[in-house]
Amino acid sequence: FAERKRCADLECSMLMCRGKAMRDFKGPDCRFVNFKKGEAVYVYYKLIGESTELWAGSVGSDFGYFPKDLLEINHNYSNEELELPTDETDFVCF
Repeated sequence: FAERKRCADLECSMLMCRGKAMRDFKGPDCRFVNFKKGEAVYVYYKLIGESTELWAGSVGSDFGYFPKDLLEINHNYSNEELELPTDETDFVCF
């Protein structure tokens, strides 16, 4: 998807922000997280470069990618953004 990402910490394990889904989303494969309008979505990192429209986050216990324009941000946890390289494990289905 992308060669670089922005994270709040070196492990990309700290929350960057939380938002509310503005509409339902069903991803094309298991790398994406599905959600319904109104659900809380927690953002852990943002892809940068060619796929700047995809962020990675969680809804409940599910984790995956989603289009950033479907999220209305309502809380920032960190203003720190570190730019890091992505790893092939960032794009694997579990």
